[in-house]
Amino acid sequence: MLHAFSTFQLGGPQARFVELANALGPMFRHTVVAMDNRFDAGERLHPSVNWAPMTLKVIKGGALANRASFRQVLRSLQPDLLMSYNWGAIEWAAANLPQVCHQVHVEDGFGPEEAARQLPRRVWMRRALLGWARVPVVVISRQLERIALQEWRLPEHRVHFIANGVNVPARMRPQRELVAGAAIHVGTVAGLRSEKNIARLIKAFARLRSVQPARLTIVGGGLLQAELQQLAQSLGVGDDVEFTGYLSNPGEKLKDFDLFALSSDTEQQPIALLEAMAMGMPVVATAVGDVPAILADVSPDNVCPPDDAAFAQLLLQVAQANSKWSAWSSRGHALVSSTYAKPAMLAQWQAVWAGQLAGVRATSLSHA
Repeated sequence: MLHAFSTFQLGGPQARFVELANALGPMFRHTVVAMDNRFDAGERLHPSVNWAPMTLKVIKGGALANRASFRQVLRSLQPDLLMSYNWGAIEWAAANLPQVCHQVHVEDGFGPEEAARQLPRRVWMRRALLGWARVPVVVISRQLERIALQEWRLPEHRVHFIANGVNVPARMRPQRELVAGAAIHVGTVAGLRSEKNIARLIKAFARLRSVQPARLTIVGGGLLQAELQQLAQSLGVGDDVEFTGYLSNPGEKLKDFDLFALSSDTEQQPIALLEAMAMGMPVVATAVGDVPAILADVSPDNVCPPDDAAFAQLLLQVAQANSKWSAWSSRGHALVSSTYAKPAMLAQWQAVWAGQLAGVRATSLSHA
C-alpha cells in the first residue's frame, strides 16, 4: 500500500493510521509519503509494522505541479492500493488519472480556509478527480458525508462513512473529588494550528481563572506555540498554563484532566474528544462537525458556536456545574462504548485496506 499524506506529523489521520497499522501488523506492507517530508508520527508505529517512509521532491505553488513526478512514483512502485488523505494530498488523485493503481481517498476535514464554506475551485477538483474518476471516498463524519454527496456530488454508492473508534476502558477513571479551593484542571489535546483556535481556549481559561482556582494543560506542538505562550502571559495566566509540546502518547496527560475542552473553528469527529469521553471525562466544546450530535444525549448544553465570548461563558458555566459531571461522564463513557469503540472501526478499515470497497478489487495479500 502507498499512503499519501500532506504531512506525517501526528494529527487525526496520522493517529488513526498508526492505530490501524499497529493493530493489523504485518498483514499489510506500507510506503508512506508526505508532502512536507515530515514523518514524526512514525515513531508511534510498532516494530512489527512493515513500513517505510519515502521522501519526495515536492514543487510548491500549484495543485497539479507534481502530477508527473508523482505518477512516475506510482508506476515505479505499482502499489496494490493508493490511499490519499484530504485536500493536502489531492495531487495523488490527479497523478493516478488515468488509473495506474486502485485508489481510495479519505476525507477527515478542512483547514481554516474552508472552516466556514467550501472553496469553489476545490469543490470542482474533488468532483472531477474523485467523482468523475470513480474513486471510492471514505468520510469520518456525517457532516462530511453530506458535503460529499450534496456539494461535491459524488455518487452515493462510492461514499462510505466510517466512524472513528477509540480504546474504551472497562471502567471509567475515578473522578477527582474537588474540595473547596482546589484548582480545576482543564485540558485539551490539539495541534497548535489556527483552525484549532487554542487562543480562544486560553482567553476563556483566563476568564475562568479570574473567578476561581484553575490550571490549563495544552497537549500538542505546532508553529503557534510561542505566540500562544505570549498570549497566556499577556492575560496574566502564564504560570497557570502548561504547554507540553508534542507527546508521542498524549493519553498519559489526558487522563489527568478534570475537564476536556475543544475550542476549534472546524472539526469533524475529533478523536481526542472521544478519548476523553471514553475515560469518563466531562467535556465542553464548540458546535462544529459532528460534535453536537455526539453530545446530544450526553451533555447537549455543553456546546456553543465557535465564538470567543460564547465559549468563555460556556467554560465558566460547565466548570461551576461540577455536580453534574458524574452524570455527563457516565453517559459519555456509555456512548463511546456502544458507538465509537475501536473494534468496529478496525474491522471496517481492514476491509478498506483489503480493497473491498465498491470499485476496488480485492487486494492480494501475497506480497505482505
